[in-house]
Amino acid sequence: MKYVFLTIIALYISCGHSQSEIRKFNLDFEDNTQNKSLPNGWLKWGDYELSKDSTTVHSGIFSSKISAESGSSFGSIAYKIPSKYRGKKITLEGYMKLENVSGGHAGLLLRMDGESDVLEFDNMQSQGISGTSDWKKYSITLPFNRKTKNIYVAGILKGSGVVWFDGFKVTIDGRDIQKLKETKKQKRKGEFTNSFDNGSFVDFGQLTEDKITDLELLGRIWGFLKYHHPAIAKGRYNWDDELFQILPDYLDLTNRENRDSILSQWIASYGKVKRCKNCRPIDPEAFLKPNFDWFGKYDISKTLSGQLKYIQENRFQGNHHYVDFDSIVGSPKFKNEKSYPNMPYPDAGFRLLTLFRFWNMIEYFFPYKHLTDMPWSAVMKKYMVPFIAAKNELEFELIALQLIGEVKDTHANLWSGDNGIQKWKGSYYPPFHIRFIENRAVVTDYYNPELQRVSKLKVGDIINGINGKSTDQIIEERLKFYPGSNRASQLRDIGEELLRSQDSVLTLTYESEGVVSKHQLKLYGDKELNRYRWYKKEPNEKSYRWLDSDIGYITLKNIKDSDIEPIQNNFLNAKGIVIDIRNYPSFFVVFELGQFFINRPTAFARFSRANKNTPGEFILDKRVTIFPGKNRFKGKLVILVNELSQSQSEFTAMAFRAAPNCIIIGSTTAGADGNVSRIGLPGAMGSMISGIGVHYPDGSETQRIGIVPDIEIKPTIEGIKNGRDELLEKAIELIKTTN
Repeated sequence: MKYVFLTIIALYISCGHSQSEIRKFNLDFEDNTQNKSLPNGWLKWGDYELSKDSTTVHSGIFSSKISAESGSSFGSIAYKIPSKYRGKKITLEGYMKLENVSGGHAGLLLRMDGESDVLEFDNMQSQGISGTSDWKKYSITLPFNRKTKNIYVAGILKGSGVVWFDGFKVTIDGRDIQKLKETKKQKRKGEFTNSFDNGSFVDFGQLTEDKITDLELLGRIWGFLKYHHPAIAKGRYNWDDELFQILPDYLDLTNRENRDSILSQWIASYGKVKRCKNCRPIDPEAFLKPNFDWFGKYDISKTLSGQLKYIQENRFQGNHHYVDFDSIVGSPKFKNEKSYPNMPYPDAGFRLLTLFRFWNMIEYFFPYKHLTDMPWSAVMKKYMVPFIAAKNELEFELIALQLIGEVKDTHANLWSGDNGIQKWKGSYYPPFHIRFIENRAVVTDYYNPELQRVSKLKVGDIINGINGKSTDQIIEERLKFYPGSNRASQLRDIGEELLRSQDSVLTLTYESEGVVSKHQLKLYGDKELNRYRWYKKEPNEKSYRWLDSDIGYITLKNIKDSDIEPIQNNFLNAKGIVIDIRNYPSFFVVFELGQFFINRPTAFARFSRANKNTPGEFILDKRVTIFPGKNRFKGKLVILVNELSQSQSEFTAMAFRAAPNCIIIGSTTAGADGNVSRIGLPGAMGSMISGIGVHYPDGSETQRIGIVPDIEIKPTIEGIKNGRDELLEKAIELIKTTN
């Protein structure tokens, strides 16, 4: 026992850890947590294999190692030191051992970052250190820039081979940084920094269940403070950067007490929150209320729980740095959210930021949060590991797309920054349009009729399989990558891209006139086809016409303001009018045209809007009313809708449904109503959500449900073959049989 004790003491002293020595930074790689792949505080840059090593060392017990069998990229193990010092010169010393380094170089790296750029930098590339060599001491010296916010010291390998690093030391004007006193300008007084624009450099290590839970708590608190804490809501801090500042220490925590202490000190560092005289309690009559039950979960200490509760009760009131609200409709406008366009595949820290940012936007500002399939409170934890573990740009975009799909809102998709996904989907398209009719993938129209002969398939033919895989199987595999409020809208969007491919030829199994055949279908580039999305708009097509002598027809896909008066004059005495909203209105006609169909003030909708002073609270507004105009149509009104009817189309159908002689026919609409709010995410990704809730006057919702028709009529495959519009035929029949 005595021998073991003396051995431990000897090892402890040999590592330079005497009780009298001050070690603020783990520059000798000796501080290690058992389950972490890198020494404590060290970060991974690049994509090579990094590890700590206890078998090949220069001194002490541990060194760090970078290895690459081949590659034109790089790997770097880095350590960040906040610049709280002054001087003229800064020097990094360290030992390196090389083994078969080729196609690049090995070196120490010293970098000084300002608020948004690199001020000084050297990675020893000019020295061309390569080959195989035993331990040798190297050094870098740079001028000490007074504008420096963070100092990065690192070891780097470019090319292939193995390199070990050990015994790093940083001096400023010859004085060891471990012993230097920090300048008084340490803690921030509202300074806004951009220290992480080139990467967060966070190493997450092994993601245990406890660590995932702790990160979930951090994500909740980070978002809560963003929208509630006065200093943060005023924009005094770069809130993305503040997340990256706390993450390294937070990831090193060892127990609940340590976690809550770090979080409590972090919150306190942003200053004392004054009591709010204008903050009202959550309205018990609110349509949706924020839920802060999580203050008492995660085994949170009373101190931390009390801090959070106090901030909620004394939350920020006024013009918010990160969110504003449309002055007319009240939808949230997310602002000052950096998209980091130079990082299409951001590092793990920024990928986690993507999850935190989107989740909290939905948590506090999405009017339909309560309608998701999975409780929104469970979504962050579900996506934690997939976001952090995404291996490349495509994986990152796909997992972001699936997260967006969790809100079940057809407005919510990855509308930009999806270069990886677009490449994955391919640049070749079929020469025909596909819709799902009777739950089958059916050819409904040719973009270029002259291509029908070579393509063989006819309008009405059914696609059963693609490259040996059944269409049904392909649909089920793709559903998660096509966000939507309901299955009808998802199938609508899948149909548009069902045959999109990276290959210019696909093997199709298709059914035509009851006969199943195979065909090598040639695909075409987008510019070779007259493609359209969802529905075709004919040039110079009028928005209204007579179907026969007493039935008028109006399509909203190309209606203009100047059409309203002639429509009313022409169709005033018609027996019936068919309004086709199987499209998106080119002009907002709800009130100007709607007043033509009612005889008294009629409420048709209500909105639920976010309370800007209480994030997460939504209030149901007064009813939206149409007032009658000077002319009144008294005949039968038939509205046509289907899965192509979305957003303004659905709102228009709601309004016209208020008419006394109105009937809606067709099938369930896309189920996404309400003015959109745009969302910017890291990787230059862009999304949207429905920003206000749209309800019927009794408060019932349309989201996900859509506009449910009074009579369900769907096209048939036989009707498609024969060029019939079965919904329009039914509308005419309903009007003709009206007394």
